[in-house]
Amino acid sequence: MRPMIASALTMTDTTLTPSRLWKLMTAEQRLRAAQALWHEDEARDDQAQAVSLIAQQKKFRPKTVSALDTDRKARYLATVSNVPEALAARLLVLYHLSEQRPMMRAFLDALGLANDDGLIAEDAVAPDPAKIPAAASAIARDYPAHDVALYLNTLLWQDPASWGALQGLSELGLS
Repeated sequence: MRPMIASALTMTDTTLTPSRLWKLMTAEQRLRAAQALWHEDEARDDQAQAVSLIAQQKKFRPKTVSALDTDRKARYLATVSNVPEALAARLLVLYHLSEQRPMMRAFLDALGLANDDGLIAEDAVAPDPAKIPAAASAIARDYPAHDVALYLNTLLWQDPASWGALQGLSELGLS
């Protein structure tokens, strides 16, 4: 992640939220997340919310935004810094599912968790907290730091009880 991530999340309130993670994503990560949104057939409600957000931000009519090609809508959405929590959450999930499956699979495999191409199997047990630091280090050696930090912070936001052992790791980009 960008160097400012450490200072941005070490201010008074360090609660991880999807919108804060969105703000800390690189421009390329945001663009790829936005592209994933526009290519997801089952995200029509989120796409409509994104159209409204872009229209408000760019001072366009929603109909004008709807008529734009997918690439332009993605580029516009990637520039919006204040994204509602639900939309930011959807963007984070879609980004990881469309762009980061190999890293997700490598992390879960390092933990010994059953997974389907990076998705935790429904019958999988909770991760062993003792294995989490080594698994985080393993993916940090093979993947870009900003991608690793975003993924691990996303896990921590989604399920702090299961992923609490991530807290304080240098791979989060927060220490």
